[in-house]
Amino acid sequence: MARGPGRSLRLALCLAPLLFAAGWAAANRPVVYEGFRRLVAADPGWLAAGAGFTCLTWVAASCVRQGALPDPVPPRLLLASQFAAGAANHVLPGGLGAHAVTLRFLRGQGVPLERATASIGLYSLVKSVAKALVLVVFLAASPARRRLGELIPDGRLLIPLAAGVGGAVTVAGVLLTVVRPLRRPVAALLRTAVSDARAVHARPRRVLALWGGAAAMPLVQAGALACVGASLGLGLPWEQVVLAHLAAGTAVGAVPAPGGLAVDAALVWTLVAFGSSPAPATATVIGYRVLTDWAPLLPGALVLSTLIRRNVV
Repeated sequence: MARGPGRSLRLALCLAPLLFAAGWAAANRPVVYEGFRRLVAADPGWLAAGAGFTCLTWVAASCVRQGALPDPVPPRLLLASQFAAGAANHVLPGGLGAHAVTLRFLRGQGVPLERATASIGLYSLVKSVAKALVLVVFLAASPARRRLGELIPDGRLLIPLAAGVGGAVTVAGVLLTVVRPLRRPVAALLRTAVSDARAVHARPRRVLALWGGAAAMPLVQAGALACVGASLGLGLPWEQVVLAHLAAGTAVGAVPAPGGLAVDAALVWTLVAFGSSPAPATATVIGYRVLTDWAPLLPGALVLSTLIRRNVV
């Protein structure tokens, strides 16, 4: 009798990603249809190159995940988990879906909870820092940076943003001060994070995987966008497309919208600011989202269900 509920729960977890993928596609039929229609008419050679860049994003993510962890994990299973994490990201905003899948994968590989959680924190931090550094390099090298002035938030918008960050820090400090049971696990997590960060940075291979993969991720993502733009006749140099992707993602990437909706809107605006017409810019972003997110959604859900069924995540 005890096995019945467990089997039912596992079956529900296996079917949930598939049901979500089908429901999402049904609810967004016009958008999905328009994106696929434009991709069918696009240059297949450039689309194949874009698909290759898309596959490299999962490889880069796997490198960063391994680089943030002192313990080695099976590379093939890690790559499969990152592919499946893309489907989970459509359920939870801000990358939480991918982090949840990765956390369950690491726990399944015997990594302690504190170490697995610390690796996710290091992954997020290094990924953000590396993307900002890559953006700075492109801003310094490209004369098109002058067209991004309107993308910089107005000073009045920075006030509520700073207030929100300050409020969150204050609430966290109050909770740690008042709620004593939180102090020990938080202190242990911080100690583990610092210790593991030192450990991985003492190993050249881990440093290369961590920082090299983090720097490569925005570049291969931008490469996929540039290939889609070339297939649809966007008409912009590749360096401007890369800069547009980096700038839009950095400016509004923190907005917790599932599927990158806020980034897509900013990306269309940035491509138009660089000189593209609105129609091809919109088509390029739609095609990019189809190629990188929507097309892998069902295969990713299938892989996620398989990993759940085999107790990998």
